[in-house]
Amino acid sequence: MGRFLFRWRSLLAWGAAAGLAALAWYLKHPLMLWLRAWETPILLFVGMAGGGAGLAKGRRSARLLGLVFLAIATATVYRELEFAATRAEVHAAGPAMRAVGGHFIVGFRSISEIESLAEKGLIGGLYVTRRNLQKTTPQRLAAEIASLQERRLAAGLPLLIVAADQEGGEVSHLSPWLTAMPALATLADAGRTAAGRARDYGRDQGRELAALGINLNFGPVADLRPTDGSFPGDRLTRIHRRAIAGDPVTVDRVARAYAAGLADQGVGATFKHFPGLGRVRADTHFQPAVLRLPVASLEPDWLPYRALPPSAAVMVGHVTLAAEDPARAASHSRKVIAGLLRERLGHNGLVITDDLDMGAVYGRGIGTVAGEALAAGADFVLVSYDPDQLFRALTGAAAALQRGEIPPDALADSRERIAAFFEALAQGRQTAPGAAGIW
Repeated sequence: MGRFLFRWRSLLAWGAAAGLAALAWYLKHPLMLWLRAWETPILLFVGMAGGGAGLAKGRRSARLLGLVFLAIATATVYRELEFAATRAEVHAAGPAMRAVGGHFIVGFRSISEIESLAEKGLIGGLYVTRRNLQKTTPQRLAAEIASLQERRLAAGLPLLIVAADQEGGEVSHLSPWLTAMPALATLADAGRTAAGRARDYGRDQGRELAALGINLNFGPVADLRPTDGSFPGDRLTRIHRRAIAGDPVTVDRVARAYAAGLADQGVGATFKHFPGLGRVRADTHFQPAVLRLPVASLEPDWLPYRALPPSAAVMVGHVTLAAEDPARAASHSRKVIAGLLRERLGHNGLVITDDLDMGAVYGRGIGTVAGEALAAGADFVLVSYDPDQLFRALTGAAAALQRGEIPPDALADSRERIAAFFEALAQGRQTAPGAAGIW
């Protein structure tokens, strides 16, 4: 019995060591964001304590295990120093870093942590969500955003994109601070009145967003509603509950009217998630997804993305469109972004990637994917869930630019599209009265 217990204790110890070694090597992984404040201290403490205890024992297996625990502590220190160096390289604000930095939208915990990045031109946008309102008020956050925008202009930098994910329904990341509104899907069966009601919906929602300083909303969902509902493992996508309808004509009518209502208040819309999540059976938050249908059979789905106004953006999802580019997800595929979306569907406005923290692409290297997305013609790379990943993504994109993998004219064309977006918002707000703030 004693030998049996010893073996089980040994197996558990080796299993724990293997798990901790993985955590140390992938230090600051997005999936471990919930443990971020304690991740390094825990690994160092357990590594040093386990190493000391193992080396103090006489058995060879115990000493070997002790060395493994010391290796865990060493790997933790190495990865922590590596991250600090990456962060310092970004804040040094070299020419390549600034050139690509203006094409990143980043999440944040507090305005203070991104002030320097914004003032140096190392980011081009902010993503605002509920964590930014939990310890403050909408009025105070709005004032902080306005102050940051004024400092950008004073430094000769373009305005920041300030984005939110306020779809309505279950994805309402600024509620209850902003009015919780039903999903746009509730308007799909309104018949002839659907477009008018959707525009009113957009105006009402846009008024509150604009008062907070938001100038781009990550909605509407232009994916078609799947006919067979959810699928096993669908933890976060839930398109069957978020999509407007299963008919592209209805989606197009409601989505465009909603976008027009937002534009009346000086807020852009984001049609998402091209080429579509409704036909795949994988949650891209955690794993890759492949759309294997031919392009000809998918083109009717893409009606809502055709010839959008300049105040509307398109979010490109992490779905691999096998018929166009089997090697890359749409979010970092030139064949999909530049070829299909821009040339064939005629979208001349902003293109934004879905969050690069998501499991479908993170494993390929967030810096690699960021560089490929900008080279493919994306205007903005989104790093929203885990703000710390910005530093890895930004250094990777800057390195790609220095290697010549991102054509300089791609960034120049992108800056023109960004300027056109802000011009369209200003024009829309001037021609639509009633865009006053609510606070």
